[in-house]
Order: sequence, then structure tokens, then C-alpha cells
Amino acid sequence: MAVKDLVVMKPPVPTLRGRTVLITGAASGIGRSTALAAARDGARLVLTDLRTADLDTVVAEIEGAGGTVALSRAGDVSDYEWVKSFGAEVDEQVGTMDVVMNVAGISAWGTVENLEHRHWRAMVDVNLMGPIHIIECFVPQMVRRGEGGHLVNVSSAAGLLALPWHAAYSASKFGIRGVSEVLRMDLRQHNIGVSVVCPGGVATPLVGTVDIVGVDKDDPKVRKQIDNFHKIAVTPEKAAAAIIAGVEKNKFVVYTSFDTRFGYWWKRKFALPYEVVMRIANNRFSKLARTSA
Repeated sequence: MAVKDLVVMKPPVPTLRGRTVLITGAASGIGRSTALAAARDGARLVLTDLRTADLDTVVAEIEGAGGTVALSRAGDVSDYEWVKSFGAEVDEQVGTMDVVMNVAGISAWGTVENLEHRHWRAMVDVNLMGPIHIIECFVPQMVRRGEGGHLVNVSSAAGLLALPWHAAYSASKFGIRGVSEVLRMDLRQHNIGVSVVCPGGVATPLVGTVDIVGVDKDDPKVRKQIDNFHKIAVTPEKAAAAIIAGVEKNKFVVYTSFDTRFGYWWKRKFALPYEVVMRIANNRFSKLARTSA
């Protein structure tokens, strides 16, 4: 390999037009917006989500606008046997993917004395093992084909920063970030790019349904904090645009907003002040929990 090739890698997928793209979690939020945007850009889509009716609605919306959905199936990415069967069906009916996007995810927050085993298990099963199952069942075909491609894994700001009450969630999101960093190196020789997306606040249905263990979400003080989150959150459409631009430019870390980019830079450059800010945030979270418990 030439020295230049060690430094510079041209984007393997400079455009989605005419490319076959798999998107998980496609029925809502970032996954839905990314599917719609990819379809507008001329991609041929393979979509999956846990919710059948919502997935069917998205497929109808895409096809109604002139987009192409080659295959859609409802299923649980945390179930390896289902993903394996889904992968075999896609191989047979559609062929090898050009781009694989792991977007599906869930969230739960809480302190260690309030989190139950099921919360830890669900975070790891869906947010970490789910993408791993997809990678296992779709990326080797891209390698064997020898024509390059791109892999997208959605992590989180909580995959870069140690946010209060996010231990279980961060276990999964730091994990998929680590997987992505290794695969960025491993897959380079096959001309397969890898992007890890680290959204901050994104106004998706996940915000309203997040399980904050040990906290009464109907408490006015808690509702006020959730409303404040919505004020700074970006739209799913903006997040989707960042993801597609990340693929087309072969970016490794894809930010959907400035706050996460700045926070990660601050953490790396100013470790002690970062620690102090996190302690202050944790104290505020704890006070809020005591008043709403």
C-alpha cells in the first residue's frame, strides 16, 4: 500500500444515487428521516423496524413520492436468528448492500441503585448487539464482493461524554463507538468506509418515551427540563442530512449538532474543567430526582 493510501481514502460511496441501502429503525425518528432523504437522493432501500404498521406507512410514503423500496420487513435486530433469516432473504431477493445503516435504538436513564437488570440488558441487546447482528449478516458480503461500500453505526453524545444517569445507555453507545473505530481500520483495505454518528439532542419520539428510572416524568419540574431539551434539539431531518453527508464524504465521527462536537473537544482538551461541569450536572440531576421521586 502506498503512503498516500495510508493518509487519504477517497469516499467509497460519493453518492447514494443508484446504491442499495439498508436502514434499521426506519419507521420513526432519525431512521425514518434518513430513509426518506436517501430515497430522494435516488437510493434503492431495504428497510426494517420493530413496528409493522409504522414501517408500512414509511414505505408507502417513500413509494408515493417516487422512491424505491426493494424490501421491507418488520423484526427485532436484537434477535440474532431473525437477523440471520432476514439477511438470507435480502441476499436472495435484493443482493449485496452498498451501504448499511444501523439506526435502531432505545434509551433508558437512571442511577445504579434504581436501574434494574432488564434496563442494562435491553440497552446492550438493542443498541450494541443489534448493530453487531446486522454487521455479521450484511458486511461480509460487501467484503467478498470487493466493490467497496459504507457502514454507518449510530452511537450518541453519550458514546463520547460521560453524561449523568447514562451508565446503561453509555455502555451500549460507547461499545458501538469502539466497534466502529476498529472496523474503520479493518474495513479500509476493502474500500469500505465506516461512520459513527453521535447525535446530541434530536427531537424524535424516543425523547418522549425514554424511561427515566426512579423519576416521575409527570412532575412539572421534570416536564420543564424535557421541554427545555426540545428547545435545543435539532430535527430528525437535520440529523439525516448529516448522516448522508457523512457517508458521501467518508467522515468517521458524524455530529448532528455543534454542542456534541464542542463537548467532546472540551473533554479532550480540558479534562479537569470537564469533570467539574459533569459533577455540577450530576448534582442538578440528583436534586431533580429527589424533588420528583
